[in-house]
Amino acid sequence: MKLDSPLKEQYGRDRRSILKAQRAAQEIAFAPFVFQVSRMMIKLGVLDALADNPKGLTLDQIVGQTSLSRYAVKVLVEASLSIGTVMVNNDIIKITKTGFYLLKDKMTRVNMDFSNDVNYLGLFNLEKALVEGKPAGLKVFGEWPTIYEGLSSLPKGVQESWFNFDHFYSDSSFEEALDIIMRNNPARLLDVGGNTGRFALQCVRRSSDLNVFVMDLPQQLEMLKKNIAGAEGAERISLFPNNVLGDKAFPEGFDVVWMSQFLDCFSEEEILHIVSNAKRALNKGGHLYIMETFWDRQKYEAASYCLTMTSVYFTAMANGNSKMYHSEDMISVLEKAGYHIDNIYDGLAFGHSVLECSL
Repeated sequence: MKLDSPLKEQYGRDRRSILKAQRAAQEIAFAPFVFQVSRMMIKLGVLDALADNPKGLTLDQIVGQTSLSRYAVKVLVEASLSIGTVMVNNDIIKITKTGFYLLKDKMTRVNMDFSNDVNYLGLFNLEKALVEGKPAGLKVFGEWPTIYEGLSSLPKGVQESWFNFDHFYSDSSFEEALDIIMRNNPARLLDVGGNTGRFALQCVRRSSDLNVFVMDLPQQLEMLKKNIAGAEGAERISLFPNNVLGDKAFPEGFDVVWMSQFLDCFSEEEILHIVSNAKRALNKGGHLYIMETFWDRQKYEAASYCLTMTSVYFTAMANGNSKMYHSEDMISVLEKAGYHIDNIYDGLAFGHSVLECSL
């Protein structure tokens, strides 16, 4: 796989000293401990207390502000010193920049809730998922072939964390994506995998001349119907229940076919099937727009880190055979299906890219 800077520099050579490599190995070995301690530092109010007192607190002052036992505070704080979320000087404990990010950064909190609520228990079954190519971890919530059939039935807290994760990364990019799509003044748009209808609503609010058709699983469309009920422009949103992997054909007559954070839910073979079938939906001169967070096209390495870890969610929990893709892999499949990549727009919101494709 090809990598451009800064990833080429970050992933192309071993930069750690022996001691730092040893430390990194121990961080991996104790990663579940690090994660849960850090969650408790937030949930039980320790990091909040330290953030509210920038000059720092003694151990006993933290006990007084959190109502935790001295033992509990010592366990959490001493572990957090090693983790790097707090620091100590002359018995005064302060929050570090990392601790502050953990506490206040919305992206970090969304990722942490997603990791804990959606993935943590199921990841114990990662080996089975990798060997069998099925989401073996999903059984902790129910017996569905993929998480998408079960979304409407997930426990409330799990469902909330799943949608918060999904919406955080997608919603922020919709306006910029619409700026690209609307350059050609489309009249009919097919939103494939429309989720809860948030993009469809933004489309009809942007243009009173635009009609949107949303194609998704029947159970997903039931959720969408409730979410858009009574909203401005909802009368110009039509629903088309369909499993894109089934035999039912795509509807025809669209200027735009839109797939946002959708194709990462499928294997490369399945993507080829989907985009090949989508060709019949496009009018002459129409465009297929694909918005994804490609891990190789990120400005910051931290984003690439988050995306490659998210691939593991797809393996263990979602479907067992998809991932966050390298852009070359996606482009190769599209070209195999007969598409021409007209433009690639990078840097939308939190690292999204839009592929503009024509036949």
